[in-house]
Amino acid sequence: MSMPYTATHPDPLMGAQRRVILCAGTGCVANGALDVYAAFQEQMQARRLPFTLELKAEEDNHEATAFTRSGCQGFCQMGPLVTILPENILYTQVGAEDVEEIIDTSLICGGVVDRLLYTEPGNGHACTGPDDIPFYTRQQRFVLGECGIIDPESLDEYLRIGGYEGARKAMLKMAPEEICNEITESGLRGRGGSGYPTGIKWETASKQVSDKKYVICNADEGDPGAFMNRSVMEGNPHCVIEGLMIAARAIGADRTLVYVRAEYPLAVERMRRAVKDAQERGILGENVFGSGCKLTCEIMEGAGAFVCGEETAMIASIEGQRGMPRPKPPYPAQSGLWGKPTIINNVETLAHAVRIVREGAGRFRELGTPTSPGTKTFALTGHVANTGLIEVPFGTTLREIVYNIGGGVTRSDGSIDPAGFKAVQIGGPSGGCLTPDHLELSLDFDSLKSVGAMVGSGGLVVMNQDTCMVSVARFFMEFTQRESCGKCVLCREGTQQMLAMMDDIIEGRADETTIPLLKELGHAVQKGSLCGLGKTAPNPVLSTLHYFPEEYEAHVHDKVCPAGQCKALIKPSIDPAKCKGCGLCAQKCPVEAISGEKKEPHVIDEAKCIKCGVCAETCKFDAVIGF
Repeated sequence: MSMPYTATHPDPLMGAQRRVILCAGTGCVANGALDVYAAFQEQMQARRLPFTLELKAEEDNHEATAFTRSGCQGFCQMGPLVTILPENILYTQVGAEDVEEIIDTSLICGGVVDRLLYTEPGNGHACTGPDDIPFYTRQQRFVLGECGIIDPESLDEYLRIGGYEGARKAMLKMAPEEICNEITESGLRGRGGSGYPTGIKWETASKQVSDKKYVICNADEGDPGAFMNRSVMEGNPHCVIEGLMIAARAIGADRTLVYVRAEYPLAVERMRRAVKDAQERGILGENVFGSGCKLTCEIMEGAGAFVCGEETAMIASIEGQRGMPRPKPPYPAQSGLWGKPTIINNVETLAHAVRIVREGAGRFRELGTPTSPGTKTFALTGHVANTGLIEVPFGTTLREIVYNIGGGVTRSDGSIDPAGFKAVQIGGPSGGCLTPDHLELSLDFDSLKSVGAMVGSGGLVVMNQDTCMVSVARFFMEFTQRESCGKCVLCREGTQQMLAMMDDIIEGRADETTIPLLKELGHAVQKGSLCGLGKTAPNPVLSTLHYFPEEYEAHVHDKVCPAGQCKALIKPSIDPAKCKGCGLCAQKCPVEAISGEKKEPHVIDEAKCIKCGVCAETCKFDAVIGF
């Protein structure tokens, strides 16, 4: 019997007596993590407590408390996060004002600050650490495992957990065909959206005869609400470099590039530092691991065009051209950057390749499904109690993610609504909608495809019963229409016309011909577009038309938004049974659309009303309805 497939953390303390880890991912930094970091330094110095800000494998750290930063720990809803080791205490929503109490209670006295512990919604159970929090215990964090522990700016820490051993093995002990075979045997499929078998892609490029080959890391993560690749680069940048090294060895490349969005400044900074440190240690350069192989890595910032996530458009951008896709074949593995064989994999795919080479294909296959092995990271956002970054095996159900890891669906006031789940948008603008009927659906490439959805890059947007599905579809339609490069007529013009029809629907101008025409045009755009952006652009509209036809019918035929979200279809009125005739609503109305005698029920002139909602906010008796 094989051993369980587990992430490896040999010594997170690295010899230190105690370690304090501050989450310094983008989310926690935005919530004040750097202020917490400064407060810890100030307090430790003021109390003359021995501490170090960097752990090095060759140094004796036993007398000092190590205070270090990590990448994203995933529990974004609860940040900033502070972990105390070896006790494995996790403090949530920590502010600079809490630091003194943490030092006194946990570092000096060995106790716990109860008020900073995570409390489960519903039962009020206070969880001491990650081993006690369902958000963590129900995950299998392998790609993300080290992101919340090691200091992303420390090469020593990465080496201490076995970093670059996979690349060393690939360079010194494996032939290119052996690497390709191992990746193929693992069943690894691209985590960027298409799910194409990684081993086949590598093998195709490996067999090409060329004086030059390239490997590109696609870190151009553009889906709204998606931040998986960004978090890996911020939390474990050396893992990305190691994945590139393995891929380069597999196909015979000597140059690698990371194409990362310029909107990810922290990821760019940490990737550049990781490349610099790897070069200085001789991990990258003229003679990698003494193998005689030359390998370079370059960080290139993209300008934020969503279409540049498509392989051929990305290649055009790197070459200095406008980012527009080209017909395939030839595929990049045959003729890519500068006309040379090129493989392109996203951040998560490369991170998985590292573990496969290090531990073997069999270990990788112990999780997931037969056709979708391994784990997948998801950005869990929307109307859910625990938003954040998660990682689960393929085959995990939607119910497990929403209710057990996510903690349940929330109402507008933040409270849990057991029956509030309405839908999940999966895969971003390229994906589709999942409904309560899909709560038991296995999340994997094939199961999602069977219901008209796709894994995509891994965005999961949870929506409650107050969500207008027509407005959601229109949001994604606007995004893809704006991001279309304009090369294909059907994509350029078709998405614009679809957006116009969606506007007609939510603004009350649609008629009985709108929905049939919208469906017909959506299918035409799917069939006639050149690249993945155009082919998947209609997905949110078509999937919501399929699963929520009654909402579209209400908008078109009844001129009503069932969720009450479409402003143009709101029909405000005043309930005469509740109205006391106080006149406050009339006084606040900016267009004088409300009239009535004092102490008598008031009325709203619909012709004048601009539907601003001030009357509903002002009324103390909840007499204004329709908003």
